[in-house]
Amino acid sequence: MADYYDLLGLDRTATADDIKKAYRKIARELHPDVNPDPEVQNKFKEVTAAYDTLSDPQKRQQYDMGGQGGFGGGFGGGFGGGGFSDIMDAFFGGGGNRGPRPRMRQGQDALIRIEVDLNEACFGTERDITLESAVVCTKCEGQGTANNSAPSMCPVCKGRGETQFVQKSFLGQVMTSRPCNNCSGYGSVITDPCRECAGDGRVRARQTINVKVPAGVETGNRIQMAGRGEVGAGGGPAGDLYVEIVEKEHEFLLRDGDNLHVAIEVSIAAASLGTTVNVETLDGPVKVDIKAGTQSGAMLSVKGKGMTRLRSTHRGDLIVHVDVATPQKLSRDQEKLLREFAKSRGERDGDVKIKGHREGLFSKFRDAFGR
Repeated sequence: MADYYDLLGLDRTATADDIKKAYRKIARELHPDVNPDPEVQNKFKEVTAAYDTLSDPQKRQQYDMGGQGGFGGGFGGGFGGGGFSDIMDAFFGGGGNRGPRPRMRQGQDALIRIEVDLNEACFGTERDITLESAVVCTKCEGQGTANNSAPSMCPVCKGRGETQFVQKSFLGQVMTSRPCNNCSGYGSVITDPCRECAGDGRVRARQTINVKVPAGVETGNRIQMAGRGEVGAGGGPAGDLYVEIVEKEHEFLLRDGDNLHVAIEVSIAAASLGTTVNVETLDGPVKVDIKAGTQSGAMLSVKGKGMTRLRSTHRGDLIVHVDVATPQKLSRDQEKLLREFAKSRGERDGDVKIKGHREGLFSKFRDAFGR
């Protein structure tokens, strides 16, 4: 097993303050949220075990005498430095090896939602967001104490972080333990707390964070920003910040995955004779050819004018839905011209054409449902 002092980069004369500062620095570099490498996580566990032992005066004394902070210095020489009572605590004390809990703890993750328009969702953007969260207290640098003082050993539990008592049961008297009420299980008390943070090591403050929104995001996507969440108690490593995307509805463009849809209306004459129209897109206006004889409900595809695919340079298509507008009011001259037009085509009042399953609306229905 590696030497605990070497793991923290300290010598055996290090003070409690030196141990805390060394652990805080290493923990921020090795924490699983920052570096998920399994080997690094094992190193993080070793460093945490070293801190748990060296930050506790009794465990450190046992370790310096040759033990590992558990039963003391082994069984040689009369149960080591802890004596017979430590052995009984380990078996009947309800977790005598737990020891005090560290004041430095991992911070919580934070979540914030931001709105982006369709153009920003397609091409990406940057956004400065302001939020209130827990940050390290600058007055005490996360220590929680005033005037560079250190927490003192709890006079009730003597640094163990727990108190023991005898409880009667059907097996007889059983010794159990519970977190010390005087120090809340820390094993030490802050007698001179920082006035800025009241001993917590962190304060609430507003901060501005720059968020880079990648191209292709959509509602529900989350951007993870490691270490930008809430700072932990005692100046512990911060959690992560998650930025959730909410896409605003566009005035006339409708998103369907990577594709965009837009509806346009053309006159009967334009649909019959054919024309070229300008259609507004996210890239500006593009020319779309309406072929002669285009029917209402026709769909025309414009390649590469849709949405950017997330984590890719590929873009979907713009689907143009054509609606042929039938005039509702005609002048006498217009009505006369239409009647002459119908007569020239051999059309008569009441004529209707029944379409088969492979034509018109039925064919579109069948294609839509894969029949």
